[in-house]
Amino acid sequence: MKLNRIWAIFFSPTDTTKKVVMHMAVSVSRLAICPVLQYDFTLPEGRQSFPHTEQGDLVIFGVPTYAGRIPNVLLRYLDTIKGSGAMAVPLVTFGNRNFDNSLIELRDILEKAGFATVAAAAVACEHSFSYSLGAGRPDGEDLAQITNFAQKLYSGICRIEKPEHRISVPGIPGTYGGYYKPQDRYGKFIDIRKVIPHVSESCTGCGLCASICPMGSIDSGDIRHMTGICIKCGACFKKCPASARYFDDEGYLYHKRELEELYKRRAPNSFFL
Repeated sequence: MKLNRIWAIFFSPTDTTKKVVMHMAVSVSRLAICPVLQYDFTLPEGRQSFPHTEQGDLVIFGVPTYAGRIPNVLLRYLDTIKGSGAMAVPLVTFGNRNFDNSLIELRDILEKAGFATVAAAAVACEHSFSYSLGAGRPDGEDLAQITNFAQKLYSGICRIEKPEHRISVPGIPGTYGGYYKPQDRYGKFIDIRKVIPHVSESCTGCGLCASICPMGSIDSGDIRHMTGICIKCGACFKKCPASARYFDDEGYLYHKRELEELYKRRAPNSFFL
């Protein structure tokens, strides 16, 4: 089957998912000799519409894993998208712990939307909470693996006459096993859902945090004021030029330390064809 266009579509607050999706899309496009189109739905305005895809298109569709699932704040938007018979690669990133059921959930969402899922991937990245957990990933080794996968993906597509199959991936279908709940080493659950970041005196008032918040929850007129929910995506504190955003909630910090201690190993990537 000949590819007409490749779409790189993603939700990527800290740009790691974007990096993975774009690398895969460009790697396939070099083989297919066709254009790469990009659609970023990270910010609220990006979730007001969706690009028109069609048969002959390949969509690399990437989102991060939050609590072992697709970020629940995206579900209402993802229920509106339409694939119109385009082929798709569901791709999730995860912060060096595990992707749990996020990949099978994204596959099911895309299939329901009218995409034909022909491959899938889960790629380890730096955790949104931490600078040390999965530090620097995706790195050169990860990108090399993605390039190799893209070559196999393209070879497989060339042999497809009509994309009809649903890619098989691990996980619990249907309920997707619920959301991962942080807990301490004694089994007590830690609820960080309402935790919000604070602003230190080093803040220069540049307003960058307000402009990049995926939920539009930081008041552009007073960046110390939160007007909505915080999904702990890491965008505001990892991209702040003055390192002025921080979390001081005891439960949040405990959970962060636990993750950093328990998941020091280099988590493997997973690819499915």
